[in-house]
Amino acid sequence: MKVAMYYNNNDVRIQEMPIPKINENELLVKVIASGICGSDVMEWYRLKKAPLVLGHEISGIIEKVGKNVKKFKKGDRIFVTHHVPCNTCSFCQDDNQTLCHTLHNTKFYPGGFAQYLRVPEINIRYGTFVLPDEVSFDEGTFIEPLACVVRGFRIAHYKKGKTVVVLGSGMAGLLNIKLAKAYGAKKIFATDIDDYRLKLAKKVGADVVINAKEDIVNQIKKQNNGKLADFVILCAGVPAAVKQAIEVVEFGGTILWFAMTPPGVEIPLPFFDIWNKQIKMYSTYAGAGDDITEAIELLKDKKIDVNDMITHKLPMDKTPEGFKLVSNAEESMKVIIEPQK
Repeated sequence: MKVAMYYNNNDVRIQEMPIPKINENELLVKVIASGICGSDVMEWYRLKKAPLVLGHEISGIIEKVGKNVKKFKKGDRIFVTHHVPCNTCSFCQDDNQTLCHTLHNTKFYPGGFAQYLRVPEINIRYGTFVLPDEVSFDEGTFIEPLACVVRGFRIAHYKKGKTVVVLGSGMAGLLNIKLAKAYGAKKIFATDIDDYRLKLAKKVGADVVINAKEDIVNQIKKQNNGKLADFVILCAGVPAAVKQAIEVVEFGGTILWFAMTPPGVEIPLPFFDIWNKQIKMYSTYAGAGDDITEAIELLKDKKIDVNDMITHKLPMDKTPEGFKLVSNAEESMKVIIEPQK
């Protein structure tokens, strides 16, 4: 089978590997669609593990079923998540599944940018879901990133009717905009430094878009009856955006740290302002269990439409081009690889 082997953002090679063999407790999945995630092109994180086959935003069809697997059958259309929790440790019992050590050490093999992958037993138990008929394979590649967004809103105790600011209008930012809208936000502001992304943010549901290089504090106040934002979501992992998050949140408001900086980056914070404004702050990573179920339901019920975010669909041989599109962050958003083409 063909795989896209990652060496760095500018060196992704189409290579041959054997189709994985499965045991009696595993599944073999034929990958139909695989999205390139922004995290796939974070070289500070990926290079130390290269070469490897990346890809975790996948949908496909079950090709083979181990004899002990009763929950699924050959031909099922499915979504599989690569990281799954144990659901028994103290983190999982406290609804902190994405802190679970098992979650950080599980994956399917070899990765989503392959024509076939092997799904281990624990991933079948906690991370494999039948795709409803109403959800296409392309839409299925959004389940994992949307689950991450669902989790963020949930742990930050979002309530409808809030004024929301999304700092950064990449893939994660657009999904946060869409979910804020679906969850009944009163008004949504979005920022970025790229005009193409700002246009997309407006297209997918932001009421107001602002170039992040402008005075966004006064811009928000002018268009929000003199008030700042009740709920601020950081979707740009840069120090300037972290500073802006604290500046644009209203007294008593909430900041959700969705994006991260590379390790080792230290950002001085105005602690008095954080204390004085009584800001509530939450950080989030990944999604699991109920978050995935909610994401699937949102797509199934068409409460969130993600098709307007798909800018490129490429065959396996053009995966290197796809990685360059995402890493260069030019006029592209959701790039989907179709391994069978």
